[in-house]
Amino acid sequence: MQQALNRTLQLGLASVMAALISTSALAQGAPQSVTERRTEVLQTGTGFRASKLAGTVVYNRDKDKVGIIDDVIVSPSDHNAFAILSVGGFLGMGKHYVAVPLGALQITSKQVMMPDATKSSLEALPEFRYAPD
Repeated sequence: MQQALNRTLQLGLASVMAALISTSALAQGAPQSVTERRTEVLQTGTGFRASKLAGTVVYNRDKDKVGIIDDVIVSPSDHNAFAILSVGGFLGMGKHYVAVPLGALQITSKQVMMPDATKSSLEALPEFRYAPD
């Protein structure tokens, strides 16, 4: 009886070990290459977080309000960043979204500017629509 119990425990332990070994082998998958790049921590740490840019008013050089940053999107193919601006409308009615390259914005600690933009030039851009989830 004791021998049968020991044998059952040994078989059970062997089964568990085999399962763990085969699972870890499957989880490894194809080798991946990771390119590391040294980042200047101080420079990166003083950058602008996308979460803090959302809701920021965008001004032109005449200090006219031309839009509000709604979101920042990074394209999946080439990793270019775009600011999604809410433009037009009155009290939330009639507004629409446009995408502008993040590089077109001049971001300082005090404000966000698109020097040559006007309300009408941004409203004339094609409307941006979020892809369905």
